Amino acid sequence: MTETELSKYVELLSKPSRFSSREEVPSLAPDSAGIYAWYFKQIPQNVPTKGCVLHDGLTLMYVGVSPARSSSKRTLRGRLRSHYKRDASRSTLRKSLGCLLSDQLGIELRRIGESERIRFTDDGEAILSNWMSENAFVSWVEVAKPWRLEDELIRELKTPLNLRGNEEHPFHDYLSLLRNRMEDRAQALPVII
Repeated sequence: MTETELSKYVELLSKPSRFSSREEVPSLAPDSAGIYAWYFKQIPQNVPTKGCVLHDGLTLMYVGVSPARSSSKRTLRGRLRSHYKRDASRSTLRKSLGCLLSDQLGIELRRIGESERIRFTDDGEAILSNWMSENAFVSWVEVAKPWRLEDELIRELKTPLNLRGNEEHPFHDYLSLLRNRMEDRAQALPVII
């Protein structure tokens, strides 16, 4: 990827022409490959915003790609629905947000069901989904080979909620430690069947 290509995608994600809400994603997100950017109205406590992109009163906090590798058939629509509608065991963004908002929202990670997946309870996931409906908005750009862009986009856009490929960000260690501590606590609690 050239510097010109990277600059083009940074610009498109930094100044999106439109944001989509949780309710709009299933019908608007394309069933194709691409890159996406999550912007937030309300920022969870302790998350630094210095250096973050601001656009239309929202703050860019997380970027991702779908699919993440050439062998995957995932699409933007499927991945964005996972972030908005599935659970924290299937979305690192949901897990990070839920951990950061656990005290404010009254939710906690638990081992759930026979698979013992670590996620929030059904009520906790619903509370987190409602928070995201009010505060999280996404934009995207269709790209044929998005996995080539992810690491560079994370570095260029300085997104505090990305963990993989973002080890140099000043918030990385805090967020990693918080998630690990909450996952360890979930392991120590009884499984919810």
